[in-house]
Amino acid sequence: MRFRTPAAVAAIVAALAVSVASPATPATAATAAESGRAGDIVDVSPSAFHPLPGQPTGTKAWKIHYRSTTADGVPNTVSGTVIVPQDGRTGPRPLVTYAVGTVGMGDSCAPSNNLPYGTAMEANLIQQLTLRGWAVVVTDYEGLGTPGVHTYTVGPSAGRAVLDAARAATRLPEAGLPADTPVGIMGYSQGGQAGSWAAELQGSYAPELKVKGTATGGVPADLMEVADFNNGSYGSGLIFMAAAGQDAAFPELRLDSYLNPAGKALVAGMKDGCVAIDAIAGSFKRISDLTTRNPLEQPDWQARLDQSRLGRTAPAAPVYQYHALGDELIPYAVGRQLRSEWCAKGADVEWQTIWVGEHVSGVITHSLAAGNWLADRFAGRPTHANC
Repeated sequence: MRFRTPAAVAAIVAALAVSVASPATPATAATAAESGRAGDIVDVSPSAFHPLPGQPTGTKAWKIHYRSTTADGVPNTVSGTVIVPQDGRTGPRPLVTYAVGTVGMGDSCAPSNNLPYGTAMEANLIQQLTLRGWAVVVTDYEGLGTPGVHTYTVGPSAGRAVLDAARAATRLPEAGLPADTPVGIMGYSQGGQAGSWAAELQGSYAPELKVKGTATGGVPADLMEVADFNNGSYGSGLIFMAAAGQDAAFPELRLDSYLNPAGKALVAGMKDGCVAIDAIAGSFKRISDLTTRNPLEQPDWQARLDQSRLGRTAPAAPVYQYHALGDELIPYAVGRQLRSEWCAKGADVEWQTIWVGEHVSGVITHSLAAGNWLADRFAGRPTHANC
């Protein structure tokens, strides 16, 4: 189904404005079994999907824990939510593996802990997909809702979590999705990084998935450039969240050894907080305000951040990439550079500039266009690459 009429933007904005702090109990910890494949389900329990508190959606949902892989290639367990419309459809339906933007680092911020209560920030955007008759699986990412610290902005880990969520959804009998289900990848901001990494990894990591395309926006494709852009600005808290996420994935980086007392207090709070509070607490601070020396000037930190840089591999399936010209958090030039690198490697990329708006508004105003692009891919229509 291709949507041609705008959705109620006010409802979306209201959903995005809801605090991500949830009354939900944190997900039960699940430990990966010794055996099994990436994408195998470890456990499953009934859940629910509500864009706003109590709002009906005509769907069934399940919370899952599934096997995935860390950035270093070690098996782990990630949680997520599978949502399937109850629309009477008996034949196959598309599946979108949806990567959410930044929600925070505390377990209470995990999408699976908020979707049942109508307090997940992108739930109205997800509903746009279920209203098309598509199934959706939403990963919580590594360490968000499961034991350990969330590996925020560690691209390879996030990309694998997105792909393995799709595998898990097709292996959940209750969902009724066969192994050859057509798959779309969608994400914005942190989700844009995760979705883009999934697109780059899919050909080698999950070639059996029938990925038809990736819609990705506001992508922080180069973390060093993004950190430099935000240092001392409105978005500076994201630098320290990202540093904590990288340190969680790679403890040898020893972030704590670089932080002064104020920096240690800020990062400790961020590990348990959600984005609404973390972003405010960390805003308008320079790296030098919270450290005894800048970790981003050290070769080991630079090497690890470089491992999350996108653009080295052409996605096997087509890509729809969009970025706001006035993005105040992720520089427009970073998005353009990713587009250029993918195009140079022969990828099928349709690039769209959002001429009016900024970072957060971009995911709202462009959600229907991104969904329509995926609808065209599911329908087998030709792409319109503009490299």
